[in-house]
Amino acid sequence: MVNDSVDLDGTGGTAFAHAYPMQSIPEHILPQFRSSGLRPLQMSGRELLPIIQGGMGIGVSAHRLAGNVAAEGGVGTISAVDLRHHHPDLMERTRGVSAGAEGKAIIDAANLEALGREIAAARQIAGGHGLLAVNVMRAVSEYSPHVRRALECGIDAVVVGAGLPLDLPDLAADYPHVALVPILSDSRGVNLVVRKWERKKRMPDAIVLEHPDYAGGHLGAARVEDLTDPRFHFERAVPETLAILRAAGLEDTPVIAAGGIRTLADIRRLQDLGAAAVQLGTPFAVTLEGDAHPEFKRVLAEARDEDMVEFTSVAGLPARAVGTPWLRRYLKSEANLQAVAHPKKRCVNVLHCLAQCGLMDGNAKWGQFCIDQRLAAALRGDIRGGLFFRGRGALPFGDQIRSVHDLVLRLLGCEEMAGGVATP
Repeated sequence: MVNDSVDLDGTGGTAFAHAYPMQSIPEHILPQFRSSGLRPLQMSGRELLPIIQGGMGIGVSAHRLAGNVAAEGGVGTISAVDLRHHHPDLMERTRGVSAGAEGKAIIDAANLEALGREIAAARQIAGGHGLLAVNVMRAVSEYSPHVRRALECGIDAVVVGAGLPLDLPDLAADYPHVALVPILSDSRGVNLVVRKWERKKRMPDAIVLEHPDYAGGHLGAARVEDLTDPRFHFERAVPETLAILRAAGLEDTPVIAAGGIRTLADIRRLQDLGAAAVQLGTPFAVTLEGDAHPEFKRVLAEARDEDMVEFTSVAGLPARAVGTPWLRRYLKSEANLQAVAHPKKRCVNVLHCLAQCGLMDGNAKWGQFCIDQRLAAALRGDIRGGLFFRGRGALPFGDQIRSVHDLVLRLLGCEEMAGGVATP
């Protein structure tokens, strides 16, 4: 049994201790899982569905989505970025704050409070099943405070992408039982993290290998032109990663494949390659329990691969999103905006969300827009002004918006029957 203290009110207090059952896959899903022929994911002393819901910001994967995925016996992931958007009182508290250090501090404090609330709410929904993770982008300015806050609130795992989390073992030194999971894209990155972490006497508890040619949002390649590089192919990256882990004495460390995974056949193929589990983002984003606006889900569900656009984000990373009106207008004017790029005295929305920002820092090779504003607009369902990150590939239910439970059953190979009952 593992006991985790959870902050119910977002203030840092330990309101109750949560005990996990020995069987983290709930009884209602066990028959379908056993019929699927898949191997369970062994992680943090628990036996889980080999299905991870990826972290998606701003606010796309918050407590409702993460909690419901965990309730099915999988890994639900809260994205830590700017969660105040789900809390009207925190939005009111931060409305109209002045530019500068004082205004940023007020917003940062609100977001840390929101993170605590979201973890506690997700824990209640999970009901002791599955595993709850928080995803923190290495590229955000408040990376360290968000990691520390998640740890203080009793999160089960911290997942870090959008940069190499070489300092994550230091931040989690007082939390040896929390799983630390870097998101990487090839074996070279894995080898670097393993070597650096070995010196800190803390090794990854799992590794997510995300294929940048299929995933959505920020992608793990240096340039857009590199997205199709063969080194990212699962047939190469998974075996190479397993070899690195074996050489380091980490043969039991789960490798989790991410990007373009949509079916039971996909999961079986990746487990046959040696992956322990898979991570999906977009299919979970469009579920009924997804934390974004219904129009956000509709845009993602109706988009096709030909609607996808790859570009360089304001964070300096390649990104993939739906070619909505705002994004296409921006890309038409991008060259002109980059030609006049220059450092700004202050952030356009006070948040200073990125450690390095193409717009704020005047980097002419990076994006020239406020990513927080555009992702927040998408969260609200603003089709004309939002940035809608999405991965490639047809979704399991096409353009239908279905429940997390239905999606999990579909991934386990179940066919829906009348009355909402599913059988293998």
